[in-house]
Amino acid sequence: MRHTLKRGLKGASLLTVLAVVLAGCTSQSALGWLPTERGLTNQVDRVIDLWVVSWIVLLVVGVITWLLIIWASVVYRRRRGQTGLPAQLRYNMPIETFYTVVPLILVLGLFAFTARDQTIIEAPLEEPDVSIEVYGKRWAWDFNYLNENVYLSGIQGQEIPGGGVDSELLPKLYLPVDQKVEIKIESRDVIHSFWVIDFLYKKDMIPARTNYWYFIPQEEGVFRGKCAELCGEYHSLMLFEVHVVSEQEYNQQIQALRAQGNVGRLGAEANVLQNLPGTDAFSESE
Repeated sequence: MRHTLKRGLKGASLLTVLAVVLAGCTSQSALGWLPTERGLTNQVDRVIDLWVVSWIVLLVVGVITWLLIIWASVVYRRRRGQTGLPAQLRYNMPIETFYTVVPLILVLGLFAFTARDQTIIEAPLEEPDVSIEVYGKRWAWDFNYLNENVYLSGIQGQEIPGGGVDSELLPKLYLPVDQKVEIKIESRDVIHSFWVIDFLYKKDMIPARTNYWYFIPQEEGVFRGKCAELCGEYHSLMLFEVHVVSEQEYNQQIQALRAQGNVGRLGAEANVLQNLPGTDAFSESE
């Protein structure tokens, strides 16, 4: 009786652990194991859907391909007593057409859906509520709040004893929730990449070029950001945080910057590469 009870408890514990693991896998698999949650911005769900559907299609194609390989290996294997070379596959119009058309449909389909979503994500928003200019520099960030005429000049991540980075000293980009945001993306020195991990979006920062990102943050919270382009010795410390807050708190942060004397704009005059030909910034549309 005691052994039976112990077995029952062990079985129940195992089932409980398995259920928890499967529940976790289910929620993560719905996101394609991406480091985000649905609804963070007006673009995140579209990226998740494209990613998940693409993997489903690729997995289905992969399973069919392996089944065909195994089937052909079994059906057309060399029989006992068989000698000589097998009959070679000769020209066959249906098979040749299948080999050509099916892969072409898959490639064109993936390309079409990717191009469609990219066009929608990159489309400018009319009359943005907030316009922020982001400069990448080795190895930190400058944020110019253009509408409010204030700025924040950041420093690179400061390592702490025992490992990790002091998050209190990271540059913090504040955005109002449910507002149209325009981000102007520029570099002061070398190529960087502006990446907000949870928003599933990054864009390169190229000297003498201005790129843009338009989106609407839909959930309040603190989100991680970093440079995604290897840019030198302290690339791993080129970190920042995005704080999506209420409009009231956003205005308070703007007032705090103004009270600190951070009035104006840190523009191209602070760039390192000012004496090179063709360093006048231009936009994507030009």
